[in-house]
Formats: sequence, structure tokens, C-alpha cells
Amino acid sequence: MPTIQTELHDSALAPIPTSELEKLLQIANNLADVARQNTLPLFRTPLEVIAKLDDSPVTVADRATEASMRGLLNTQVPGHGILGEEHGRERMDAEYLWVLDPIDGTKSFITGSPLWGTLIGLLHQGRPLLGLVDMPVLGERWLALRGQAAQCNGRPVRASTCQNLAQARVYTTSPDAFGAADWAAFDTLSRTCALRRFGGDCYSYAQLAGGYIDLVVEAGLQPYDYLAVVSLVQAAGGVMTDWDGQPLGVASDGRVVAAATPALHAQALAALSAAKLG
Repeated sequence: MPTIQTELHDSALAPIPTSELEKLLQIANNLADVARQNTLPLFRTPLEVIAKLDDSPVTVADRATEASMRGLLNTQVPGHGILGEEHGRERMDAEYLWVLDPIDGTKSFITGSPLWGTLIGLLHQGRPLLGLVDMPVLGERWLALRGQAAQCNGRPVRASTCQNLAQARVYTTSPDAFGAADWAAFDTLSRTCALRRFGGDCYSYAQLAGGYIDLVVEAGLQPYDYLAVVSLVQAAGGVMTDWDGQPLGVASDGRVVAAATPALHAQALAALSAAKLG
């Protein structure tokens, strides 16, 4: 867990006392522990796969895990809001809003790939405050708090210093997530990069925070897909916005660009915009 040395101040928001930050970090870790206890025993076991209304898959592991996480929150911080992938919204106007994705990468989970994780985000007055990416099979927990260094298993991590698309290693999860115009823009951008890869779901953002890749470009995401990882990317020194360069929030359109440096981020946005106009 990060060492909290001072109260967290933001010029636009009231300061958060150290004791409160420590409590929130402990709750986030407790949520991740609960999720691991629910998901790992079910990984690579026979599970019924159910198609949701949007045709995306879900399993009993997703739903039971989120129910357990929500139960913990409603016991420990009953006044906080919750936005979860499987069980909807509660108290969305609360000062603190927890954003939960019990299994980010359900398709990976049901096909036996280890690259699925649990995402836990916390917004304070609408702004990302804390992000946690837990990778149970890999035994990695990536944690970020606004104003503190990003960590993996307690070790500080930092994004790369890549400045140019021509040297960048770019990831996206799947071409299937893009509409035709957005895919054409990504395809054009990614072919100017040094390397492009597919897959990874939430782990791509951890790889970026750790300095292993330089750029992630996605479309078709939901708030619970990106609100935890934006804190991680930013705490590692990177930049993450929507395709128009705007900050990410609950109402964002699901198209995101995460980059290791401001210069690379600006180039990526310019390339996407030029490709769409072209």
C-alpha cells in the first residue's frame, strides 16, 4: 500500500485527510482481496456463459464477485455511491463513487487466458482519486492514488519516456470494439508505430504504467472499463483522455487514448483526428 505522508490537496476541492485516504486505500485492497477469493477458484472451471443484452458474455463469477464487493462497500461505507458493470448504479450523486468491474476481460476469463483482472476505481466529487488493477492469475496488484507514485506489488513504477509515434509500442484490445470510421483511424495511427499488438484488456494499461508499452487506444468502453485505469496511467506519469483530449468521466463516450508522455499523447490525438478527417 502506498505511504501517505500528507493530506491530499486539490485547489478545486476540499483536502482529504490522511486518515481518510488510508481508510480508502484499505477498502480498495479489501475489495480486490474479495474479488480474488471469488474469481480464482472459478477460473478454468466449467461455467455457464450468458449473453447480456449487448451480446457481451457474463458468468456467475462476474455477478457473484460484484455482489460480494458491493456488500463490503455497503457495510463499510454505506453512504458512498457504486457504479458496477453487473448490478448497476447506487447513490450516483454521492461525494465518493466506487466504480467496479469484477472481471475485466470476461472473454479472456472464459477462454482460459490469464489476462483478465479486477478494476476498482474511486471518484471524489466526480474526479478520479484512486485506481486499482488486480491481476489474480499473475499475482500482480497495480495501485494508484492521485498525487502519489503508481505501484505494482508495492514497488514504484513509471511510464516510458517515448515521445514519438514512430518509436511507440501500441496496444488495443480488439478490432471488434471499433466502428468502421474509428477503426480506420486507429489502423492508420497504429501502422505508423514501431509495434502494434492486440489483446490484454485492462492489463494493457498496467503494461503502460510499468513502462513496457507506450500507447493504448480503445473505443467502445464503459465507465467501469476506464475510470480505474485513468488513475493508474496518470500516477505513472502518463496522460489519458478521450479522443478529443477531454478528461474522462462517467459520461465520456468510451473512446480513450492513454500515452506514456504528453508529447506522444498529443501526436496520437493529432493522428486520429487527421485520419478521421481524411
